[in-house]
Amino acid sequence: MTNETKRRKLAYPLYAITAEEHSAGRSNKEVVRDMLAGGVKLIQYREKEKSGREKYLECMEIRKLTEEVAATFIVNDNVDIALAVKADGVHLGQDDMPIETARELVGEDIIIGLSTHSPRQAQEAVARGADYIGVGPIFPTKTKKDVCPAVGLEYLDYAVKNIDIPFVAIGGIKLHNMQEVAAHGATCIAMVTEIVGASDIQARVREIFS
Repeated sequence: MTNETKRRKLAYPLYAITAEEHSAGRSNKEVVRDMLAGGVKLIQYREKEKSGREKYLECMEIRKLTEEVAATFIVNDNVDIALAVKADGVHLGQDDMPIETARELVGEDIIIGLSTHSPRQAQEAVARGADYIGVGPIFPTKTKKDVCPAVGLEYLDYAVKNIDIPFVAIGGIKLHNMQEVAAHGATCIAMVTEIVGASDIQARVREIFS
């Protein structure tokens, strides 16, 4: 996969992330189906508590759904699962497998993203070959149990001016503050609970896009 192809697969304004515990009793497959029906084209599967087998089986189903509509599918943390289901990419955290090791395993045909929380981490990610980075958490968030303190809009401003690979603004972004994030230059915004927790996911996605 060329860098141009990778950028094209990431060039969407909304990066939707699964979180079954916040999904009002719905399965990840149900949630993803509604996300896609609403127009989402970039989805990350993130489940911290499930077994490897459960995650693999869910990712197989979600990969089929995303392929049907040519949506980009990213798997969080699990490089082996991303490879097994032929996902478009894998997203790593600062405490996960090093980018260099992941690249040796997946080759150039899979997108590798890395969460970053500071200018130094952003520059290191670029130097080490990340295809995109997560920038945040912009606002306080309780979606992740091991999340670091909010970094605010100042780091987003830095990324806009200094980072030349794609990046996703993430962390506590909701309908009421997404315009502020966009005004600071973010062209791709990640949302979790604002989407998966909505009573009507398709309607919520359309509202975000409107």
